[in-house]
Amino acid sequence: MIDLILCILFSSSLFVIFKLYNTYKVQTLFAIITNYFVAAIFSIFFYEESIDFSTLPSKAWFLPTISLGFLFILVFYITAKTSQQIGVSVASVSSKMSLVIPVLAGVILYKEELGTLKIVGIILALIAVYFASLKDRTITVKTGTLVLPLLLFLGSGFVDTSIKYIQTTYVSKQEFPFFCTVVFTSAGIFGVLFILIRSFKVPLKINYRNILGGIVLGIFNYLTLHFLLRALQNDFSDSSSIFTINNVATVLFSTLLGILLFKEKLIPKNWIGIGLAVISIIIVALF
Repeated sequence: MIDLILCILFSSSLFVIFKLYNTYKVQTLFAIITNYFVAAIFSIFFYEESIDFSTLPSKAWFLPTISLGFLFILVFYITAKTSQQIGVSVASVSSKMSLVIPVLAGVILYKEELGTLKIVGIILALIAVYFASLKDRTITVKTGTLVLPLLLFLGSGFVDTSIKYIQTTYVSKQEFPFFCTVVFTSAGIFGVLFILIRSFKVPLKINYRNILGGIVLGIFNYLTLHFLLRALQNDFSDSSSIFTINNVATVLFSTLLGILLFKEKLIPKNWIGIGLAVISIIIVALF
């Protein structure tokens, strides 16, 4: 349980870091690419065995992990586009509601059971995420702009499902840090290719603020994935419960951090979402 709690805390802290980027004029895209390389380097320190990179291509999880790194960048890009073209609230709801996908995957792939109360808890979790993400007005999406939220929903869900599948099928607990090194490095490389192509239109500024922002984000990003992997290998709960509690609790704690640190105002619907989030977590955790 402590691994899941730490995952939620570090995941929620990413919200604070992104919020501070605006305050300190950090160029988000460059910091995010930097963060992947920092996370890769940081994860090496947790690998207790000697590292032999020549054996890497022979590992069963190597190619799936490279693909996962590409997914990291792709989902980030879709998230950014959704936020810019439709709104942050839509992006948040689409991303967090994707918990349905790893939950269903747990039932289909790992024969996990969903009791009636647990199903009720998951449904409440989805409603809670929706209400907690609402701002001053109801989220409305035109039919022609449904493609981006749909891609974000599928992409976020597929990332979570892939992490669980690779971790369960290929990666031993001792290799978690090495696995993290590879997935973050591949994400960073794909990110560099992305910004090189994009730089023809939008030049990037390399300065100490971007680098420092990337370093801080990279450390917290690694710890989030590290403790998520550890939580998924626990004996006290299945993956459907882990993903549900993690996603909903992250939304809940991030909202509370927004209130405490940035004096964000909540509308009544947000408080309904917070209440439902607490109830859903209790139901899923207990049943």
